[in-house]
Amino acid sequence: MVRKIKNLFHLILAFAAVIFYRFPSANLTVIGVTGTDGKTTTVHLLGAILREAGLKVATISTLGAFLGSDKISIGLHVTTPNPWLLQKLLRQIADQGFTHVVLEATSHGLDQYRLLGCNFKVGALTNVTKEHLDYHGTYENYLKAKEKLFRHVKIAVLNRDDKSYPYLASHITFHKSRIITYGLKDADFMPEVCPFKTKLAGEYNLYNCLAAVSVAQSLGIEQEVARKAIEKFSGLSGRLEEIDEGQDFKVFVDFAHTPAAFEEVLKTVRGQTKGEIIHVFGCTGERDKSKRPMMGKISAGLSDKIILTCEDTYREEPEEIITAIEDGVKKGGKIEGKSFWKVADRQEAIQKAIGMAKNGDTIIITGVGHQRTLNLKGSEVPWSDQKAAREAIKERQK
Repeated sequence: MVRKIKNLFHLILAFAAVIFYRFPSANLTVIGVTGTDGKTTTVHLLGAILREAGLKVATISTLGAFLGSDKISIGLHVTTPNPWLLQKLLRQIADQGFTHVVLEATSHGLDQYRLLGCNFKVGALTNVTKEHLDYHGTYENYLKAKEKLFRHVKIAVLNRDDKSYPYLASHITFHKSRIITYGLKDADFMPEVCPFKTKLAGEYNLYNCLAAVSVAQSLGIEQEVARKAIEKFSGLSGRLEEIDEGQDFKVFVDFAHTPAAFEEVLKTVRGQTKGEIIHVFGCTGERDKSKRPMMGKISAGLSDKIILTCEDTYREEPEEIITAIEDGVKKGGKIEGKSFWKVADRQEAIQKAIGMAKNGDTIIITGVGHQRTLNLKGSEVPWSDQKAAREAIKERQK
């Protein structure tokens, strides 16, 4: 009941915002990207392609709102802004002569009507794995929330290889949108159909590139333009971002915070690591608790050493979060006491990892990525994984 009341508030606010800001999306080509993982990278890949095509494009994502060279904050720990801020941003975008906008559409944002009035022309999906079950309750409800993006789009771009495809395709057909598929096989857009080179590592980034190419093609952009943009695209802050201070081991910072993302990013670094993988991570407090042991188990199966630490705890006790992850680590079976540590202080955890790394090892620090604060016990504290890692490396080099 409380959730329904809150959603009704969002609905009213969205209606009011759309009217107050004079239907800003009416003269924009709006593209929405939804999914569990890969949304931010896909949004910015697509933005790069549209700019390469000579279009004036803005992006709104977890990283903020980008209007050309201007970056506008959308708030801490936010992906889809509240309706009032979103419509205000769209009005700015329209008034400044932008023709296209690409934005992340989260399940929360879709369920809470935050995206009402955005007039999406194209909707794209990366994947749907179990996530946010603390809010949606079941995977099926989560999938239904994602499906809302496609109810009024003209073109739906779907991942043919994802398990969500049959459900979404059947419902989108009902809504009479045109469906375009991408994937590694049996899809409209595959690497052999639209070959490209990318600096981004990992199979999951092939999917992100294919999603962006598919959307671009649906908008009439030539393959060669998309190919050039993808080849130039060097990645985003906190997305498998390498921290290089001349050390003889590798350090990466990544935003991975779901079981599926964990598996993908750890498999990727495993493929380029000669020595051991040292994984530093935690889980967010007051969020889906069911995924904590799952993430511990996945890390235990793909890492050689694990250091559990804090992420955004909010008002939950760090020990409770870490203990829940530890249960999964133990079930993973591979990690033993001599290769497993619990260090609640994130700075100390990163220092410990860098202190023990040997030539050829890889340290992967996940969960915070691009964020510049941590929410600890309800308070926002300045933080940067990148800065912490650089300081620890320089300290070791002394």
